[in-house]
Amino acid sequence: MLDTPHLTQTGEQPTAVIHLTVSRTEISHVMDPAIAEVMAAMAAQGANPVGPCFTYHSKRPSDLFDFDVGFPIDRPITPVGRVRMGQLPAASVVRTIYTGGYEGLASAWGEFCAWIETEGLTPQDSLWECYLSGSESNPDPATWRTELNRPLAA
Repeated sequence: MLDTPHLTQTGEQPTAVIHLTVSRTEISHVMDPAIAEVMAAMAAQGANPVGPCFTYHSKRPSDLFDFDVGFPIDRPITPVGRVRMGQLPAASVVRTIYTGGYEGLASAWGEFCAWIETEGLTPQDSLWECYLSGSESNPDPATWRTELNRPLAA
């Protein structure tokens, strides 16, 4: 289920991320280890997350997902292992919240992108998801909430 999409403005946000390029079927195997690695690097350097875990895609995924996974942070970090600095952009974005299990995200994105097109908005190629609540907060996938963000072309 999607909330009604709305327009908002985001500010540039420094992040700690790992870049991954994997097939759709590999995502469930690589996400948790990557998140743990980012969290360990942040903790070792005294950086704190200032928002939820996210994935940032420079282009809409197909069968191959080429993206960053990480957290917005309160201070810069020094690259270590696969972890490096990144940033979420300052942009005008269309945003909505999807409620449900992760297996429904592809359909939610399809519905969201159709809404954007119907409204006559022109999105950029990039997009990101913020995982507001998931299995760490409730075992019932019907309660999980994922924020979907699509920056608009200038």
